[in-house]
Amino acid sequence: MTDTMTPSRDIARLIEIMVALRTPVTGCPWDLEQSFETIAPYTIEEAYEVADAIARSDLADLKDELGDLLLQVVYHARIAEEQGAFAFGDVVEAITRKMIRRHPHVFGDGTARDPSTVRATWEELKAEERAEKAADRARLARSPNPSPQGGGEPREQEAASATLAHVPVGLPALTRAIKLQDKAARVGFDWPNLAPVFDKLKEEIAEFEEVALPHDPRAASGGRLPAGESPDANKESAIKEEFGDMLFVMANIARHLHIDPEDALRAANRKFVRRFAHIETRLADEGKTPSQSTLEDMDALWDEAKASEKKR
Repeated sequence: MTDTMTPSRDIARLIEIMVALRTPVTGCPWDLEQSFETIAPYTIEEAYEVADAIARSDLADLKDELGDLLLQVVYHARIAEEQGAFAFGDVVEAITRKMIRRHPHVFGDGTARDPSTVRATWEELKAEERAEKAADRARLARSPNPSPQGGGEPREQEAASATLAHVPVGLPALTRAIKLQDKAARVGFDWPNLAPVFDKLKEEIAEFEEVALPHDPRAASGGRLPAGESPDANKESAIKEEFGDMLFVMANIARHLHIDPEDALRAANRKFVRRFAHIETRLADEGKTPSQSTLEDMDALWDEAKASEKKR
């Protein structure tokens, strides 16, 4: 089959390719091992690569990245079809139905034209669709094999909350934190201003420091526990929990200041890359690499890059 497979502008060809990749015996060994769980991280990664191409205004790269993202949709649909749940055509039908229904001012007799009214209508229709989704989930639960293929550790189930329902679990964690906090704020569960949020942050930093520092593997003590303290099998869990609490409060500060935390961290990442590249360039001028230099030398060059940026 691979000898006669040719590229095409028709989505049907991509679906055929995925079927071939997932066909037992003759398919690709790696693709045959994949499941919803193992492919999901790639789906998220491809979405970010689409956003990155847009940020760089690279339309040629955007074309390729959109294709990679489309492949993810086809991939998940194929796994679902193998389980008898739904197929790619069902995905297309579902989204076309949703777009037609949520735009009555375009495809129906609605007359709303200003963005705020359109948004309000969208939210109303979205709420109605949630009830329909519940029925769909019940139908899928009755399918021959409703659970995803493959292994993967089962996730801890979140407690039910009427207020916080419908905030997607799969969102980037910082983005989801903002949305959860927004939902809670709408019913009055919110700090009155920013000052107590910073007080809470200081509290969380102190709690994190308390559990993390004794276990620093690069500390002068070699990360040994304080005298009299027994090794705790749950230490990593405690450190992770306190770190999460600290990040959650940081997200709350971002929410109060109307900052997108993901965007802010991406900017910080770009700044780090830019300044480290300066270090590498300056060291290369001296015939050295970072691994051949001292931390003090690199710190000095970091400060040089920082000072240079401030002059611009």
